[in-house]
Amino acid sequence: MSVLVLDQAGAQTVLQAAKEAAQQRNGPSAIAVVDPNGDLLAFQRMDGVRPASADLAIEKARTAARLQRPTAEIEDNINRGRTAFVTAGIAALRGGVPIRVNGEVVGAVGIAGFSMENDTGIANAAAAALSPLPKTAQ
Repeated sequence: MSVLVLDQAGAQTVLQAAKEAAQQRNGPSAIAVVDPNGDLLAFQRMDGVRPASADLAIEKARTAARLQRPTAEIEDNINRGRTAFVTAGIAALRGGVPIRVNGEVVGAVGIAGFSMENDTGIANAAAAALSPLPKTAQ
């Protein structure tokens, strides 16, 4: 049985894609890339980003990785009255997206900048950036 693993090269590819997407949107951001357990693999806070955005980006990525779904879905659930998520120790803000390869979550990316629309767009672009596939561990 082989398990896909997001290695440092893959994390840097995702980070670079996020930076490029942020620059295209003129939306400097804090960018975090984590493994499936939510452990940080890569991070950058672009110039002009508030310091608090660093923690938000990391928590969005961790939430997306551990729950294996975009944080936008969690925020939507809360907005529809599923308030149990509020106390679950997760980041229920848009901008966290799982990184999937062949349907398997290999990590996640979290973006925190100046708008939820930009955060989501940048995260989606970054999560789609992996090609070729991450290394496979046997």
